[in-house]
Amino acid sequence: MTTSHQPQDRYKAVWLIFFMLGLGTLLPWNFFMTATLYFTTRLDQPQNMSLVAAEASRNVQALATPTASSPKRSYLSTIFNNVMTLCAMLPLLVFTCLNSFLHQRIPPSVRILGSLVAILLVFLITAVLVKVHLDALPFFVITMVKIILINSFGAILQGSLFGLAGLLPASYTAPIMSGQGLAGIFASVAMICAIASGSELSESAFGYFITACGVIVLTIICYLGLPRLEFYRYYQQLKLEGPGEQETKLDLLSKGEEPRAGQAQSGVLAPSIQPSKSHSIRVILRNILVPALSVCFIFTVTIGVFPAVTSEVRSSIAGKSAWEHYFVPVSCFLTFNVFDWLGRSLTAVTMWPGKDSRWLPSLVLARLVFVPLLMLCNVEQHQYLPAVFLHDAWFIIFMAAFAFSNGYLASLCMCFGPKKVKPAEAETAGAIMAFFLSLGLALGAVFSFLFRAIV
Repeated sequence: MTTSHQPQDRYKAVWLIFFMLGLGTLLPWNFFMTATLYFTTRLDQPQNMSLVAAEASRNVQALATPTASSPKRSYLSTIFNNVMTLCAMLPLLVFTCLNSFLHQRIPPSVRILGSLVAILLVFLITAVLVKVHLDALPFFVITMVKIILINSFGAILQGSLFGLAGLLPASYTAPIMSGQGLAGIFASVAMICAIASGSELSESAFGYFITACGVIVLTIICYLGLPRLEFYRYYQQLKLEGPGEQETKLDLLSKGEEPRAGQAQSGVLAPSIQPSKSHSIRVILRNILVPALSVCFIFTVTIGVFPAVTSEVRSSIAGKSAWEHYFVPVSCFLTFNVFDWLGRSLTAVTMWPGKDSRWLPSLVLARLVFVPLLMLCNVEQHQYLPAVFLHDAWFIIFMAAFAFSNGYLASLCMCFGPKKVKPAEAETAGAIMAFFLSLGLALGAVFSFLFRAIV
């Protein structure tokens, strides 16, 4: 490599592209989840029906789980959310695991572009089917197949992005996490707009899917421009060199020194001494075990209570008011996504505690306190636990702290994981970290049934 100095990320172009890639990773799925009411309505009644503000406010919980009070619901409609969760989590976990082991056999450009194009095609088909009449059973089956495809390709995309970011400085994992957090804000705003508008349900769903298509196209364009940037090419070139030479150059560059010929030669000989050890998944896993288990625990706690428990909390304000209708989408979904995004974004400013600090796993374990706190709020139809924190302010404060700690600590773990191994192993470490993130999501979905039953 002829470059003797580390290039700068001019105009933060690479950072912004990774932010856009993170946004494009979760925004389509968040819009898909926001349109759950559209899917269950089509299963209940073939004809499109109006979504006025009153109907949306009564059925907003259908975005998470169906309620017992929903009139004349079909069997497919009642099981839709449960089957959807199963079809989402299992492919996400399986394909993230496969990506951790097979990513070296398939180039990242093929995995990332292929996944984005596949997701784009799925959403184009979904948008077209909004205008096409289908019976309930075929519509149900096609929808579940699309959910499986979206999460399968989404797992490959997410794992590949974290692996790609692992080749860059630690701060370049943060924009992916920040972009993913912002995707949730978009979905929450869309949910609130759906309640406030009296537009046709089918038209709202069509707008969701077309918007998702537009974001995916923009994401593809951003990724295609990434190899043209010198900053990105520099770290890609380091990957192509021997691990010893990478470490030598990175260490010298961090000290402001030039690599000498003898140092470069000694580094090049390093892979020939222990070629298999540097890429051993077992060794990599041992080195990143603490951040990997931490990010898994973070999302197990988060998904365990959000939204299964938190979406069941009701406003304590007496009487029927507009706030009562907007309480769940604002206090639960919007508050969570905004503070989660703020927590993820804070890692671009500070990364305390350090990657080897004991404070990090301690703070991760401390988040377990949010489980009883949220379960003791004003949850509707609680049977075993009393409602201790009745006022709306308690719930909003708990949700803000709960979401902020989720975003900040998870982003720290995802940033630190690839930096605890050699540069040549960073991509593999990033893919393994993505697997543990998905494992946490799956475990959280399982524990959500237990936590809701305890309430």
